[in-house]
Amino acid sequence: MSTDLFDAMMSLEKDKGISKDVLLEALEAALISAYKRNFNQAQNVRVDIDESTGAIKVFARKDVVEEVTDPLLEISLEDAKEISPQYNVEDVVELEVTPKNFGRIAAQTAKQVVTQRVREAERGVIYSEFIDREADIMTGIVQRQDHRFIYVDLGRVEALLPHSEQMPGESYAPHDRIKVYLTQVENTTKGPSVMVSRTHPGLLKRLFELEVPEIYDGTVEVQSIAREAGDRSKIAVYAEDPEVDPVGSCVGQKGTRVQAIVDELKGEKIDIVRWSDDPVVYVANALSPSKVIEVIVDEEDQATTVIVPDYQLSLAIGKKGQNARLAAKLTGWKIDIKSESEAGELGLLNQGREVPEPDALTDFDQGYGIDNDELEESIDVDDED
Repeated sequence: MSTDLFDAMMSLEKDKGISKDVLLEALEAALISAYKRNFNQAQNVRVDIDESTGAIKVFARKDVVEEVTDPLLEISLEDAKEISPQYNVEDVVELEVTPKNFGRIAAQTAKQVVTQRVREAERGVIYSEFIDREADIMTGIVQRQDHRFIYVDLGRVEALLPHSEQMPGESYAPHDRIKVYLTQVENTTKGPSVMVSRTHPGLLKRLFELEVPEIYDGTVEVQSIAREAGDRSKIAVYAEDPEVDPVGSCVGQKGTRVQAIVDELKGEKIDIVRWSDDPVVYVANALSPSKVIEVIVDEEDQATTVIVPDYQLSLAIGKKGQNARLAAKLTGWKIDIKSESEAGELGLLNQGREVPEPDALTDFDQGYGIDNDELEESIDVDDED
């Protein structure tokens, strides 16, 4: 076998990080298998590879015994001493059994082993790259689709976007560029498998990180997200620095920052609300754009009763209860909404805490893209989750 193979191994070690020792070990194992397969041998053998000359020799290994029961695996002490008088029982004798045409088989085997190891190494590099991007956002190009997946080219791997993770009403043509959220990266026998999503709440968070520098650098924190993909989402933000307006930072001048996210999500409406560790304030903010008069908190059941003006009841509940449902998901509190007149009849008025008047910084605490005239009249609801 040519010494060029060993030069190639040195190059692979340098360029692709594949250890030459690992390649040699794999090659030796493959040559042993090839020898036994091609020459119908069941004996124990060892392959010796001379790196300086490229010569390959095969040695049969036999145990020295007093009486031979298996000639393929054993040699008598008498025959062993003819080879060397130093052999004793339980020693191992090696006899060269290299076939005349083994060089051709060795060359083919070496090529297969190197190709396989290079492929495995490249898969490992790709897996390492993408496992670090799990729970991150990437831009991909739509390649094709079938009844199960949309296939998205992410550069070095083709990701799978299940139809269940595609936003309602979305459709894509080949070569369309889309942003996707990496939900799962696995190393399979066929290489790295990457699953992506367009409906995951993490996508919304990553989009805000891309568009809002204050979120990216940690000045503004995303505390919670509730999302009904393709329709409406709520995101709660917080800034430790009282001089920083977290909601205004996310909205941007004339709404430019949030508008870019709305466009990417094909018109999905987004409520940006101010997070608070006070459940009264937080729940009231979460029900934005509705005004809230009073909140009754039941700490034991993690539940709240929210009282709103009569004319704001349908706004607080939202279409098919969506506003209340998203607010409950966002805050983690059950929310029961009562109109002011109904609360008076039930004797609930003044049983809780009034919601503080918002300061100037909360003027942005409204749903972006929400058309209040579209909100339908709805019945009083509890959180459905």
